[in-house]
Amino acid sequence: MTLTELRYIVTLAQQQHFGQAAKLCHVSQPTLSIAVKKLEQELGVDLFERSKNSVRPTPIGEQVVAQAQRVLEESASIRDIASAGKDQLKAPLYVGAIFTIGPYLFPHFIPELQKAVPQMPLVVEEGFTATLRERLRKGELDVIIVALPFNEPDVVTQPLYSEPFVVLLPANHPLAKKKTISPSDLEWENVLLLGEGHCFGDQVREALPNLNKHHEEHLGQISTHSEGSSLETLRHMVASGLGITILPLSAAVGTGYRDGLLVTRPFADPVPCRTSALAWRASFPRHKAIDALRNAIKHHPLPSCPTIE
Repeated sequence: MTLTELRYIVTLAQQQHFGQAAKLCHVSQPTLSIAVKKLEQELGVDLFERSKNSVRPTPIGEQVVAQAQRVLEESASIRDIASAGKDQLKAPLYVGAIFTIGPYLFPHFIPELQKAVPQMPLVVEEGFTATLRERLRKGELDVIIVALPFNEPDVVTQPLYSEPFVVLLPANHPLAKKKTISPSDLEWENVLLLGEGHCFGDQVREALPNLNKHHEEHLGQISTHSEGSSLETLRHMVASGLGITILPLSAAVGTGYRDGLLVTRPFADPVPCRTSALAWRASFPRHKAIDALRNAIKHHPLPSCPTIE
C-alpha cells in the first residue's frame, strides 16, 4: 500500500469516473485502474462498485477512502514539518486562486513578489473553490486565494481586500446614460451570469435576487444563453449584444475591446461587493512565505473605480 494508491482511490471516489480520476492524477486510465485493483487484492475487499457508466465506493470502500483521506492529510503535514527546517523563502510556493480572481490578481502581485523574494519560485493554478479546497487539504497547494465566506477545519483564513461589483454593458445601451445603476434597473434586462460551480455567480444572485425578473416574464420563459463559463466569456457575450453582465471591479478594468464599445457603471448604494482572502493549513510552517505573498498583494492594490464616462 502506497500514498500514491491512496491518492488514486480518494480521487476516484470523488470523481466516480476512471478517466476523470486518471486525468487529475496525471496518469493513464489503465495505470490507475490496475493500481486500484492491486490495492483491492491486497486488502481482500472490493472498494468500488463498477458499472458501464459509473464507479462508486462500496460501503467498506467509503470507510477506506475516508481513512485514506486522513492519511494523505497527515502525510502533507509531515512534508510541512520537514520544510520548516529549510529556508522558508527558498522552496517553491504553490498558490491556487479561483477563476474569477486569479487572472486579474496574478499580474498585480507576481512582479512585486519576484522583486521581494526572487529565490522563491511561485507555482500558480486556477480552479473552482471546491477543487482548491481539496488540493489544499491534500497538501498539493500551500495557500489559496478565495472569496469569503470560506470555512474549513484546521485552515486559517485571512481577508485581503474587498471590491465592488460593477455593471458591464454596451456603450449604446440605455443604462449607459445613468451614472449609477440600481438593482431595480436590472430586473428588465438580460443579465448574463456565470454558471454552476462559480461562487461569484452565486454571490451575484444572492446580492441581487431579482435579476432578470421582468425580463423572463416578458419572454414567457427563462432566457437562453444567459450563462457563461468565465468572466471573459461573459465579456464577449456582452460585446456581441446578448445582454449585460456584472463583474468584480478587478475584472472590469481593461475590456480588451476598442474604446467606446463597452462601458462600466457602478452600483448605487448600498454597493454589492465581495471580499477575497488567503487560506492555508494551520499546520503550514512557512509563515514567512505567507507574509511575503500577502505583502506583495497589498503592495499593489487593485485599480480604483473607473471614471464614469
